Amino acid sequence: MLTVKIFSFSYLYSGIPEDNSGNCGGFVFDCRFINNPGKLPDLMPLTGKDKKVINFLDETPEMQKFLTKCYDIIDSAVENYAGRKFTDLMVSFGCTGGRHRSVYAAEHLYYHLKHLYNNKIRISINHSSLS
Repeated sequence: MLTVKIFSFSYLYSGIPEDNSGNCGGFVFDCRFINNPGKLPDLMPLTGKDKKVINFLDETPEMQKFLTKCYDIIDSAVENYAGRKFTDLMVSFGCTGGRHRSVYAAEHLYYHLKHLYNNKIRISINHSSLS
């Protein structure tokens, strides 16, 4: 069964997560071009899992376009990899501090895949800057 490992990370503090599956990589998506809720005083102490940040990014057109394109790429890879009996796929989302945009994107991908492939693939999620 295919396992999709989803990561959020900080380009500033932790860098791109290492792929321990032996495949030497995966998809890495850069969220830094999207308006940063972490620059707003009332959202700065929150994360991409908090309702106020989620609402902010839900209403950010660039984030929604970005996620749609990411879903298209990742859905194609999942179908291909599962059909070829691959065991691992890694997907990472990075932003400056690794707390807002990348967490939001990773969480949304997690639920997207859970909804689309429930029980057909394994999915894990790790937020390196939230641990």
